[in-house]
Amino acid sequence: MLFDYAYRGSSSVASTSAATAMSFVPDANREPTFFVAELRQKIEFREAISALHDIVVADLRFKPKDKTAYKEWAAARERIDWQEVAALRTEKTARIRELQTELSELDSRKSKRWDPFYKARKHYYDYLYKKNLDLWFILDPVITVHPDEVFFECFSEDESSYGRLGANYDVFEKIREFACGTTNIDYSNALYDEFQKIRTYKKTKFEIDPRGFELQTTDGESFREVKIDLPDSWVRGFLQVSSAMTLPTVSFELDPLDVYNICFVLRRRKERESPRSMRYILKPGEPVKIVFEPWNLEVVCARSRYEGAGAHEIRVWGRRRLLTLERLIAVARKFTVHLLGTGLPSFYIADLGDLNFTLGLSGWTANDWSKAGNFDLLAPRFDTDEFTKRRVFEGLRENWRETPEALAGRLGLDKKHVLGALAAYTQAGRAIYDLNKGVYRVRELSREPLPMEKLRFANEREAAAARFLEEKAVSIKRREPLENGARRLAGTVKDGGRTHNVSLVIDSDERLADAACDCYFFATNRLFQGPCEHLLALRRQENNL
Repeated sequence: MLFDYAYRGSSSVASTSAATAMSFVPDANREPTFFVAELRQKIEFREAISALHDIVVADLRFKPKDKTAYKEWAAARERIDWQEVAALRTEKTARIRELQTELSELDSRKSKRWDPFYKARKHYYDYLYKKNLDLWFILDPVITVHPDEVFFECFSEDESSYGRLGANYDVFEKIREFACGTTNIDYSNALYDEFQKIRTYKKTKFEIDPRGFELQTTDGESFREVKIDLPDSWVRGFLQVSSAMTLPTVSFELDPLDVYNICFVLRRRKERESPRSMRYILKPGEPVKIVFEPWNLEVVCARSRYEGAGAHEIRVWGRRRLLTLERLIAVARKFTVHLLGTGLPSFYIADLGDLNFTLGLSGWTANDWSKAGNFDLLAPRFDTDEFTKRRVFEGLRENWRETPEALAGRLGLDKKHVLGALAAYTQAGRAIYDLNKGVYRVRELSREPLPMEKLRFANEREAAAARFLEEKAVSIKRREPLENGARRLAGTVKDGGRTHNVSLVIDSDERLADAACDCYFFATNRLFQGPCEHLLALRRQENNL
Protein backbone atom coordinates (compact mmCIF):
# COMPACT_ATOMS: atom_id res chain seq x y z
CA MET A 1 0.00 0.00 0.00
CA LEU A 2 1.68 3.21 -1.18
CA PHE A 3 1.69 6.30 1.06
CA ASP A 4 2.94 9.73 -0.07
CA TYR A 5 4.44 12.21 2.38
CA ALA A 6 5.95 15.68 1.94
CA TYR A 7 7.99 17.27 4.73
CA ARG A 8 9.25 20.84 4.78
CA GLY A 9 12.57 20.07 6.42
CA SER A 10 13.29 17.51 9.13
CA SER A 11 12.25 17.13 12.75
CA SER A 12 14.93 18.25 15.18
CA VAL A 13 15.79 18.77 18.84
CA ALA A 14 18.14 21.62 19.67
CA SER A 15 19.64 21.37 23.16
CA THR A 16 21.74 23.93 25.03
CA SER A 17 22.66 24.36 28.68
CA ALA A 18 19.62 26.55 29.24
CA ALA A 19 16.93 25.33 26.84
CA THR A 20 15.68 22.48 24.67
CA ALA A 21 13.57 23.04 21.55
CA MET A 22 11.67 20.10 20.03
CA SER A 23 10.31 20.69 16.54
CA PHE A 24 8.34 17.97 14.76
CA VAL A 25 7.77 18.49 11.05
CA PRO A 26 4.31 17.28 9.93
CA ASP A 27 3.19 15.95 6.59
CA ALA A 28 2.48 18.98 4.41
CA ASN A 29 0.08 17.01 2.23
CA ARG A 30 -2.45 16.69 5.05
CA GLU A 31 -4.74 19.32 6.55
CA PRO A 32 -2.89 21.80 8.80
CA THR A 33 -2.22 20.29 12.22
CA PHE A 34 0.10 22.12 14.57
CA PHE A 35 0.78 22.80 18.23
CA VAL A 36 3.20 25.24 19.89
CA ALA A 37 3.79 25.39 23.66
CA GLU A 38 6.40 25.00 26.37
CA LEU A 39 6.73 21.71 28.22
CA ARG A 40 5.95 21.89 31.94
CA GLN A 41 6.22 18.23 33.05
CA LYS A 42 9.61 17.49 31.53
CA ILE A 43 10.79 14.31 33.26
CA GLU A 44 7.50 12.47 32.83
CA PHE A 45 7.40 13.39 29.15
CA ARG A 46 11.03 12.37 28.63
CA GLU A 47 10.48 8.92 30.12
CA ALA A 48 7.19 8.37 28.29
CA ILE A 49 8.48 9.42 24.86
CA SER A 50 11.55 7.22 25.45
CA ALA A 51 9.31 4.25 26.27
CA LEU A 52 7.42 4.96 23.04
CA HIS A 53 10.72 4.80 21.18
CA ASP A 54 11.44 1.42 22.79
CA ILE A 55 8.21 0.11 21.29
CA VAL A 56 9.00 1.46 17.83
CA VAL A 57 12.37 -0.35 17.60
CA ALA A 58 11.25 -3.54 19.39
CA ASP A 59 11.60 -6.76 17.41
CA LEU A 60 11.38 -9.91 19.54
CA ARG A 61 10.88 -12.31 16.65
CA PHE A 62 13.22 -15.29 16.60
CA LYS A 63 16.29 -14.60 14.50
CA PRO A 64 18.43 -17.65 13.63
CA LYS A 65 22.19 -17.21 13.77
CA ASP A 66 23.93 -16.42 10.51
CA LYS A 67 26.36 -19.29 9.97
CA THR A 68 27.43 -18.23 6.47
CA ALA A 69 30.93 -17.15 7.54
CA TYR A 70 31.49 -20.34 9.52
CA LYS A 71 30.37 -22.56 6.64
CA GLU A 72 32.69 -20.71 4.25
CA TRP A 73 35.56 -21.20 6.68
CA ALA A 74 34.74 -24.91 7.16
CA ALA A 75 34.50 -25.43 3.40
CA ALA A 76 37.86 -23.75 2.89
CA ARG A 77 39.43 -26.02 5.48
CA GLU A 78 37.96 -29.10 3.85
CA ARG A 79 39.52 -28.17 0.52
CA ILE A 80 43.02 -28.53 2.02
CA ASP A 81 44.51 -32.02 1.78
CA TRP A 82 46.32 -32.20 5.11
CA GLN A 83 47.70 -35.70 4.48
CA GLU A 84 49.40 -34.53 1.33
CA VAL A 85 50.75 -31.54 3.16
CA ALA A 86 52.12 -33.81 5.92
CA ALA A 87 53.76 -36.08 3.36
CA LEU A 88 55.33 -33.19 1.53
CA ARG A 89 56.51 -31.73 4.81
CA THR A 90 58.50 -34.84 5.57
CA GLU A 91 59.92 -35.04 2.10
CA LYS A 92 60.69 -31.49 1.19
CA THR A 93 60.42 -28.58 3.58
CA ALA A 94 61.09 -26.17 0.79
CA ARG A 95 58.23 -27.60 -1.21
CA ILE A 96 55.93 -27.03 1.73
CA ARG A 97 56.92 -23.39 1.81
CA GLU A 98 56.22 -23.14 -1.90
CA LEU A 99 52.79 -24.64 -1.44
CA GLN A 100 52.07 -22.24 1.40
CA THR A 101 53.10 -19.37 -0.80
CA GLU A 102 50.91 -20.61 -3.63
CA LEU A 103 48.00 -21.13 -1.24
CA SER A 104 48.43 -17.64 0.12
CA GLU A 105 48.43 -16.22 -3.38
CA LEU A 106 45.36 -18.30 -4.24
CA ASP A 107 43.51 -16.98 -1.20
CA SER A 108 44.59 -13.48 -2.09
CA ARG A 109 43.32 -13.83 -5.65
CA LYS A 110 40.10 -15.38 -4.36
CA SER A 111 39.63 -12.55 -1.90
CA LYS A 112 40.16 -9.96 -4.59
CA ARG A 113 37.78 -11.78 -6.92
CA TRP A 114 35.03 -11.98 -4.30
CA ASP A 115 35.66 -8.62 -2.69
CA PRO A 116 33.19 -6.70 -4.94
CA PHE A 117 30.51 -9.28 -4.14
CA TYR A 118 31.06 -9.04 -0.37
CA LYS A 119 31.02 -5.25 -0.50
CA ALA A 120 27.87 -5.22 -2.60
CA ARG A 121 26.17 -7.67 -0.25
CA LYS A 122 27.10 -5.58 2.80
CA HIS A 123 25.90 -2.45 1.05
CA TYR A 124 22.62 -4.19 0.25
CA TYR A 125 22.10 -5.35 3.82
CA ASP A 126 22.93 -1.88 5.14
CA TYR A 127 20.41 -0.43 2.70
CA LEU A 128 17.70 -2.84 3.82
CA TYR A 129 18.36 -2.06 7.48
CA LYS A 130 18.27 1.68 6.94
CA LYS A 131 15.23 1.41 4.70
CA ASN A 132 13.26 -0.58 7.27
CA LEU A 133 14.39 1.66 10.11
CA ASP A 134 13.42 4.80 8.23
CA LEU A 135 10.08 3.25 7.33
CA TRP A 136 9.17 2.72 10.95
CA PHE A 137 10.41 6.09 12.11
CA ILE A 138 8.69 7.98 9.31
CA LEU A 139 5.37 6.30 10.03
CA ASP A 140 5.74 6.21 13.80
CA PRO A 141 4.46 7.94 15.65
CA VAL A 142 1.24 9.20 14.19
CA ILE A 143 0.43 12.35 16.12
CA THR A 144 -3.01 13.79 16.81
CA VAL A 145 -3.95 17.16 18.29
CA HIS A 146 -7.32 17.38 20.07
CA PRO A 147 -8.88 20.16 22.16
CA ASP A 148 -8.02 18.32 25.39
CA GLU A 149 -4.80 16.44 24.61
CA VAL A 150 -2.02 15.66 22.16
CA PHE A 151 -1.29 11.97 21.62
CA PHE A 152 1.26 9.87 19.79
CA GLU A 153 0.63 6.35 18.45
CA CYS A 154 3.15 3.79 17.25
CA PHE A 155 3.68 0.14 16.36
CA SER A 156 6.64 -2.11 17.09
CA GLU A 157 8.80 -3.44 14.29
CA ASP A 158 7.49 -6.97 14.86
CA GLU A 159 3.91 -5.57 14.86
CA SER A 160 3.08 -7.26 18.18
CA SER A 161 3.12 -4.16 20.45
CA TYR A 162 1.13 -0.93 20.24
CA GLY A 163 1.99 2.25 22.11
CA ARG A 164 0.00 5.39 22.77
CA LEU A 165 1.23 8.42 24.68
CA GLY A 166 -1.43 10.97 25.59
CA ALA A 167 -0.58 14.38 27.06
CA ASN A 168 -3.35 16.68 28.19
CA TYR A 169 -2.84 20.41 28.06
CA ASP A 170 -1.75 20.66 31.73
CA VAL A 171 1.50 19.02 30.62
CA PHE A 172 2.27 22.25 28.77
CA GLU A 173 2.37 25.93 29.57
CA LYS A 174 2.28 29.06 27.43
CA ILE A 175 0.25 27.35 24.71
CA ARG A 176 0.50 29.74 21.79
CA GLU A 177 -1.43 28.17 18.93
CA PHE A 178 -2.80 24.84 17.83
CA ALA A 179 -4.96 23.29 15.11
CA CYS A 180 -6.73 19.97 15.71
CA GLY A 181 -6.19 17.02 13.40
CA THR A 182 -3.97 14.01 12.71
CA THR A 183 -0.72 13.98 10.79
CA ASN A 184 2.37 11.89 10.18
CA ILE A 185 5.51 13.53 11.51
CA ASP A 186 9.06 13.26 10.28
CA TYR A 187 10.80 11.31 13.05
CA SER A 188 14.38 10.03 13.03
CA ASN A 189 16.44 7.78 15.27
CA ALA A 190 18.74 10.63 16.32
CA LEU A 191 15.81 12.30 18.12
CA TYR A 192 15.91 9.62 20.83
CA ASP A 193 19.38 10.66 21.95
CA GLU A 194 18.28 14.27 22.08
CA PHE A 195 15.22 13.41 24.18
CA GLN A 196 17.58 12.12 26.87
CA LYS A 197 18.94 15.66 27.31
CA ILE A 198 15.63 17.04 28.59
CA ARG A 199 16.12 18.36 32.15
CA THR A 200 13.91 20.08 34.72
CA TYR A 201 16.12 23.19 34.82
CA LYS A 202 15.92 23.67 31.03
CA LYS A 203 13.12 25.50 29.31
CA THR A 204 11.71 23.03 26.79
CA LYS A 205 9.75 24.15 23.75
CA PHE A 206 7.40 21.63 22.16
CA GLU A 207 6.40 22.38 18.60
CA ILE A 208 4.53 20.58 15.84
CA ASP A 209 5.81 23.01 13.27
CA PRO A 210 3.04 25.13 11.70
CA ARG A 211 5.58 26.37 9.14
CA GLY A 212 5.38 22.91 7.55
CA PHE A 213 2.20 24.10 5.85
CA GLU A 214 3.50 27.30 4.28
CA LEU A 215 3.19 27.50 0.53
CA GLN A 216 6.38 26.83 -1.36
CA THR A 217 7.76 29.77 -3.37
CA THR A 218 10.21 29.74 -6.20
CA ASP A 219 13.19 30.60 -4.00
CA GLY A 220 11.84 29.00 -0.84
CA GLU A 221 12.76 25.80 0.93
CA SER A 222 11.75 22.73 -1.02
CA PHE A 223 9.62 19.93 0.30
CA ARG A 224 11.16 16.55 0.92
CA GLU A 225 8.88 14.01 -0.71
CA VAL A 226 8.76 10.45 0.58
CA LYS A 227 6.91 7.54 -0.99
CA ILE A 228 6.58 4.45 1.19
CA ASP A 229 5.14 1.11 0.25
CA LEU A 230 3.56 0.34 3.62
CA PRO A 231 2.81 -3.33 4.38
CA ASP A 232 -0.90 -4.13 4.58
CA SER A 233 -0.21 -5.92 7.86
CA TRP A 234 0.88 -2.63 9.48
CA VAL A 235 -2.38 -0.89 8.57
CA ARG A 236 -4.49 -3.94 9.40
CA GLY A 237 -2.75 -4.23 12.78
CA PHE A 238 -3.53 -0.61 13.61
CA LEU A 239 -7.20 -1.20 12.81
CA GLN A 240 -7.32 -4.40 14.89
CA VAL A 241 -5.89 -2.57 17.93
CA SER A 242 -8.60 0.08 17.67
CA SER A 243 -11.30 -2.59 17.49
CA ALA A 244 -9.84 -4.68 20.32
CA MET A 245 -9.92 -1.68 22.68
CA THR A 246 -13.71 -1.47 22.34
CA LEU A 247 -14.26 -5.04 23.60
CA PRO A 248 -15.19 -5.92 27.22
CA THR A 249 -12.21 -6.63 29.47
CA VAL A 250 -11.33 -7.82 32.96
CA SER A 251 -9.74 -4.75 34.57
CA PHE A 252 -7.75 -4.07 37.73
CA GLU A 253 -5.06 -1.73 39.00
CA LEU A 254 -1.43 -2.47 39.84
CA ASP A 255 0.80 -0.42 42.09
CA PRO A 256 4.08 0.70 40.43
CA LEU A 257 6.06 -1.44 42.89
CA ASP A 258 4.10 -4.50 41.79
CA VAL A 259 4.99 -3.73 38.17
CA TYR A 260 8.61 -3.40 39.34
CA ASN A 261 8.39 -6.90 40.83
CA ILE A 262 7.10 -8.26 37.50
CA CYS A 263 10.03 -6.70 35.66
CA PHE A 264 12.44 -7.88 38.35
CA VAL A 265 11.38 -11.50 37.88
CA LEU A 266 11.68 -11.22 34.10
CA ARG A 267 15.15 -9.68 34.39
CA ARG A 268 16.46 -12.23 36.89
CA ARG A 269 15.17 -15.40 35.20
CA LYS A 270 15.49 -16.76 31.69
CA GLU A 271 12.99 -19.41 30.61
CA ARG A 272 14.51 -22.42 28.85
CA GLU A 273 11.35 -24.41 28.25
CA SER A 274 7.60 -24.05 27.84
CA PRO A 275 5.16 -22.89 29.09
CA ARG A 276 6.31 -19.26 29.13
CA SER A 277 3.13 -17.63 30.34
CA MET A 278 1.96 -15.41 33.19
CA ARG A 279 -1.20 -16.45 35.02
CA TYR A 280 -3.24 -13.68 36.63
CA ILE A 281 -5.26 -15.11 39.52
CA LEU A 282 -8.03 -12.67 40.41
CA LYS A 283 -10.41 -13.07 43.35
CA PRO A 284 -12.73 -10.27 44.53
CA GLY A 285 -11.33 -8.38 47.52
CA GLU A 286 -8.01 -10.26 47.48
CA PRO A 287 -4.55 -9.16 46.28
CA VAL A 288 -3.76 -9.86 42.64
CA LYS A 289 -1.58 -12.96 42.24
CA ILE A 290 0.69 -13.62 39.29
CA VAL A 291 2.21 -17.04 38.58
CA PHE A 292 5.25 -17.16 36.30
CA GLU A 293 5.64 -20.37 34.33
CA PRO A 294 7.51 -22.71 33.91
CA TRP A 295 8.95 -22.03 37.39
CA ASN A 296 5.49 -21.71 39.04
CA LEU A 297 6.86 -18.68 40.85
CA GLU A 298 4.01 -16.83 42.56
CA VAL A 299 4.16 -13.08 43.08
CA VAL A 300 1.51 -11.62 45.39
CA CYS A 301 0.74 -7.98 44.61
CA ALA A 302 -0.03 -6.95 48.19
CA ARG A 303 -0.58 -3.31 47.21
CA SER A 304 -3.07 -4.17 44.46
CA ARG A 305 -6.47 -5.70 45.18
CA TYR A 306 -8.90 -6.98 42.61
CA GLU A 307 -12.20 -5.14 43.01
CA GLY A 308 -14.08 -6.74 40.10
CA ALA A 309 -16.93 -9.21 40.17
CA GLY A 310 -16.26 -12.93 39.99
CA ALA A 311 -13.02 -14.89 40.12
CA HIS A 312 -10.81 -15.19 37.03
CA GLU A 313 -7.64 -16.99 36.01
CA ILE A 314 -6.21 -15.54 32.82
CA ARG A 315 -2.99 -16.56 31.08
CA VAL A 316 -1.00 -14.19 28.88
CA TRP A 317 2.08 -14.82 26.75
CA GLY A 318 4.84 -12.63 25.32
CA ARG A 319 5.50 -11.27 28.79
CA ARG A 320 9.00 -9.87 28.09
CA ARG A 321 7.34 -7.05 26.18
CA LEU A 322 6.25 -5.73 29.61
CA LEU A 323 9.84 -4.58 30.18
CA THR A 324 8.86 -1.55 28.09
CA LEU A 325 7.11 -0.26 31.22
CA GLU A 326 10.33 -0.19 33.28
CA ARG A 327 11.12 3.43 32.48
CA LEU A 328 7.69 4.51 33.65
CA ILE A 329 7.74 2.90 37.10
CA ALA A 330 9.51 5.82 38.78
CA VAL A 331 7.08 8.43 37.45
CA ALA A 332 3.82 6.42 37.37
CA ARG A 333 1.06 6.74 39.98
CA LYS A 334 -0.61 3.47 39.04
CA PHE A 335 -1.03 0.98 36.19
CA THR A 336 -4.45 -0.16 34.98
CA VAL A 337 -4.52 -3.60 33.35
CA HIS A 338 -7.19 -4.64 30.84
CA LEU A 339 -7.27 -8.34 29.90
CA LEU A 340 -9.48 -9.62 27.07
CA GLY A 341 -8.99 -13.25 28.10
CA THR A 342 -6.59 -16.19 27.99
CA GLY A 343 -4.40 -16.03 24.91
CA LEU A 344 -6.01 -12.75 23.85
CA PRO A 345 -4.56 -9.21 23.76
CA SER A 346 -3.97 -7.16 26.88
CA PHE A 347 -3.59 -3.44 27.58
CA TYR A 348 -1.53 -1.72 30.29
CA ILE A 349 -2.24 1.95 30.98
CA ALA A 350 0.30 3.91 33.03
CA ASP A 351 -1.15 6.89 34.91
CA LEU A 352 1.55 9.57 34.82
CA GLY A 353 -0.66 12.35 36.14
CA ASP A 354 -1.39 14.61 33.20
CA LEU A 355 0.24 12.05 30.91
CA ASN A 356 -1.03 8.55 30.16
CA PHE A 357 0.82 5.75 28.40
CA THR A 358 -0.98 2.75 26.87
CA LEU A 359 0.88 -0.45 25.97
CA GLY A 360 -1.17 -2.87 23.88
CA LEU A 361 0.14 -6.42 23.48
CA SER A 362 -1.10 -9.07 21.07
CA GLY A 363 -1.85 -12.56 22.39
CA TRP A 364 1.81 -13.55 22.06
CA THR A 365 4.87 -12.10 20.36
CA ALA A 366 4.84 -14.26 17.22
CA ASN A 367 1.10 -13.63 16.77
CA ASP A 368 1.24 -9.99 15.69
CA TRP A 369 -1.78 -7.69 15.64
CA SER A 370 -2.54 -8.37 11.98
CA LYS A 371 -2.77 -12.10 12.80
CA ALA A 372 -3.99 -11.85 16.38
CA GLY A 373 -7.65 -12.25 15.51
CA ASN A 374 -10.36 -10.37 13.71
CA PHE A 375 -11.44 -8.21 16.63
CA ASP A 376 -13.32 -5.93 14.28
CA LEU A 377 -15.66 -8.91 13.73
CA LEU A 378 -16.38 -9.03 17.48
CA ALA A 379 -17.16 -5.30 17.63
CA PRO A 380 -20.68 -3.88 17.16
CA ARG A 381 -21.92 -4.96 13.72
CA PHE A 382 -25.28 -3.19 13.49
CA ASP A 383 -25.85 -2.21 9.88
CA THR A 384 -26.26 1.57 9.64
CA ASP A 385 -27.09 3.48 6.48
CA GLU A 386 -24.48 5.80 4.98
CA PHE A 387 -26.39 8.98 5.83
CA THR A 388 -26.52 8.06 9.53
CA LYS A 389 -22.85 7.08 9.49
CA ARG A 390 -21.84 10.45 8.06
CA ARG A 391 -24.09 12.23 10.53
CA VAL A 392 -22.48 10.40 13.47
CA PHE A 393 -18.95 11.10 12.20
CA GLU A 394 -19.66 14.78 11.59
CA GLY A 395 -21.19 14.95 15.06
CA LEU A 396 -18.05 13.41 16.53
CA ARG A 397 -15.89 15.91 14.64
CA GLU A 398 -17.72 18.80 16.28
CA ASN A 399 -16.24 17.94 19.69
CA TRP A 400 -13.41 15.67 18.43
CA ARG A 401 -14.10 13.21 21.27
CA GLU A 402 -17.32 11.96 22.92
CA THR A 403 -18.94 8.95 24.54
CA PRO A 404 -21.46 6.95 22.46
CA GLU A 405 -24.21 7.76 24.98
CA ALA A 406 -23.58 11.51 24.82
CA LEU A 407 -23.32 11.45 21.04
CA ALA A 408 -26.56 9.47 20.69
CA GLY A 409 -28.37 11.88 23.01
CA ARG A 410 -27.06 14.98 21.22
CA LEU A 411 -27.94 13.66 17.76
CA GLY A 412 -31.24 12.08 18.81
CA LEU A 413 -30.24 8.64 17.53
CA ASP A 414 -30.54 5.14 18.93
CA LYS A 415 -27.36 4.09 20.70
CA LYS A 416 -27.02 0.95 18.56
CA HIS A 417 -26.95 3.05 15.38
CA VAL A 418 -24.24 5.26 16.89
CA LEU A 419 -22.20 2.24 18.00
CA GLY A 420 -22.53 0.65 14.57
CA ALA A 421 -21.38 3.85 12.86
CA LEU A 422 -18.47 4.37 15.27
CA ALA A 423 -17.39 0.76 14.80
CA ALA A 424 -17.42 1.22 11.03
CA TYR A 425 -15.27 4.35 11.24
CA THR A 426 -12.93 2.68 13.73
CA GLN A 427 -12.44 -0.20 11.31
CA ALA A 428 -11.86 2.31 8.51
CA GLY A 429 -9.05 4.03 10.43
CA ARG A 430 -10.94 7.31 10.88
CA ALA A 431 -11.78 7.02 14.59
CA ILE A 432 -10.22 5.41 17.65
CA TYR A 433 -11.49 4.33 21.05
CA ASP A 434 -9.62 5.96 23.96
CA LEU A 435 -9.45 3.14 26.50
CA ASN A 436 -8.08 5.47 29.17
CA LYS A 437 -10.97 7.96 29.10
CA GLY A 438 -13.69 5.76 27.61
CA VAL A 439 -14.45 8.04 24.65
CA TYR A 440 -14.28 7.77 20.88
CA ARG A 441 -11.91 10.19 19.15
CA VAL A 442 -11.48 11.35 15.58
CA ARG A 443 -8.16 10.02 14.27
CA GLU A 444 -7.70 9.69 10.51
CA LEU A 445 -4.89 7.23 9.97
CA SER A 446 -4.27 8.34 6.39
CA ARG A 447 -5.03 11.29 4.17
CA GLU A 448 -6.84 9.19 1.58
CA PRO A 449 -9.56 6.63 2.41
CA LEU A 450 -8.10 3.20 3.10
CA PRO A 451 -8.91 0.37 0.66
CA MET A 452 -11.15 -1.44 3.10
CA GLU A 453 -12.01 -4.28 0.73
CA LYS A 454 -8.31 -5.10 0.61
CA LEU A 455 -7.72 -4.70 4.34
CA ARG A 456 -10.90 -6.03 5.86
CA PHE A 457 -10.84 -9.48 4.33
CA ALA A 458 -7.55 -10.79 5.64
CA ASN A 459 -9.43 -14.10 5.65
CA GLU A 460 -12.52 -15.29 3.79
CA ARG A 461 -14.85 -15.82 6.76
CA GLU A 462 -16.82 -12.61 6.42
CA ALA A 463 -17.00 -13.03 2.64
CA ALA A 464 -18.38 -16.55 3.22
CA ALA A 465 -20.94 -15.14 5.67
CA ALA A 466 -22.14 -12.72 3.00
CA ARG A 467 -22.43 -15.62 0.56
CA PHE A 468 -24.62 -17.57 3.02
CA LEU A 469 -26.97 -14.58 3.25
CA GLU A 470 -27.19 -14.28 -0.54
CA GLU A 471 -28.01 -17.97 -0.78
CA LYS A 472 -30.65 -17.61 1.99
CA ALA A 473 -28.95 -20.39 3.93
CA VAL A 474 -29.33 -18.72 7.34
CA SER A 475 -32.31 -19.28 9.61
CA ILE A 476 -32.91 -17.80 13.10
CA LYS A 477 -34.79 -20.31 15.29
CA ARG A 478 -34.83 -18.52 18.63
CA ARG A 479 -34.21 -15.01 19.97
CA GLU A 480 -34.43 -14.43 23.71
CA PRO A 481 -33.56 -11.45 25.93
CA LEU A 482 -31.05 -11.84 28.77
CA GLU A 483 -30.27 -9.73 31.79
CA ASN A 484 -28.45 -6.37 31.49
CA GLY A 485 -29.82 -5.75 28.01
CA ALA A 486 -28.07 -8.70 26.34
CA ARG A 487 -29.76 -11.20 24.04
CA ARG A 488 -29.19 -14.73 22.79
CA LEU A 489 -29.66 -15.91 19.20
CA ALA A 490 -29.88 -19.50 18.01
CA GLY A 491 -30.27 -20.79 14.49
CA THR A 492 -28.87 -22.87 11.64
CA VAL A 493 -26.58 -22.21 8.68
CA LYS A 494 -26.47 -24.47 5.62
CA ASP A 495 -22.90 -24.79 4.39
CA GLY A 496 -22.75 -27.11 1.41
CA GLY A 497 -24.24 -30.44 2.37
CA ARG A 498 -24.11 -29.82 6.13
CA THR A 499 -26.31 -27.78 8.45
CA HIS A 500 -24.50 -26.12 11.39
CA ASN A 501 -26.22 -25.32 14.70
CA VAL A 502 -25.17 -21.85 15.83
CA SER A 503 -25.83 -19.74 18.92
CA LEU A 504 -24.40 -16.46 20.14
CA VAL A 505 -24.80 -13.88 22.89
CA ILE A 506 -24.73 -10.15 22.08
CA ASP A 507 -24.29 -7.72 24.98
CA SER A 508 -26.02 -4.36 25.47
CA ASP A 509 -23.25 -2.60 23.52
CA GLU A 510 -23.85 -4.83 20.47
CA ARG A 511 -20.59 -6.74 21.01
CA LEU A 512 -20.25 -10.49 20.57
CA ALA A 513 -19.82 -11.75 24.14
CA ASP A 514 -20.16 -15.53 23.77
CA ALA A 515 -20.85 -18.04 21.01
CA ALA A 516 -21.05 -21.70 20.02
CA CYS A 517 -20.89 -23.51 16.68
CA ASP A 518 -20.33 -27.15 15.72
CA CYS A 519 -17.98 -26.35 12.80
CA TYR A 520 -14.31 -27.35 12.76
CA PHE A 521 -12.99 -23.78 12.88
CA PHE A 522 -14.88 -22.95 16.07
CA ALA A 523 -14.01 -26.29 17.70
CA THR A 524 -10.33 -25.59 17.01
CA ASN A 525 -10.08 -21.86 17.79
CA ARG A 526 -13.17 -20.90 19.78
CA LEU A 527 -13.16 -17.08 19.56
CA PHE A 528 -9.38 -16.69 19.83
CA GLN A 529 -9.13 -16.07 16.07
CA GLY A 530 -12.45 -14.26 15.82
CA PRO A 531 -15.86 -15.77 15.03
CA CYS A 532 -16.39 -18.35 12.30
CA GLU A 533 -18.35 -17.54 9.15
CA HIS A 534 -21.49 -19.26 10.50
CA LEU A 535 -21.61 -17.00 13.59
CA LEU A 536 -21.10 -13.95 11.41
CA ALA A 537 -23.88 -15.04 9.07
CA LEU A 538 -26.35 -15.53 11.93
CA ARG A 539 -25.52 -12.14 13.36
CA ARG A 540 -25.92 -10.37 10.04
CA GLN A 541 -29.18 -12.19 9.43
CA GLU A 542 -30.61 -10.58 12.56
CA ASN A 543 -29.65 -7.15 11.25
CA ASN A 544 -31.50 -7.88 8.01
CA LEU A 545 -34.76 -8.76 9.75
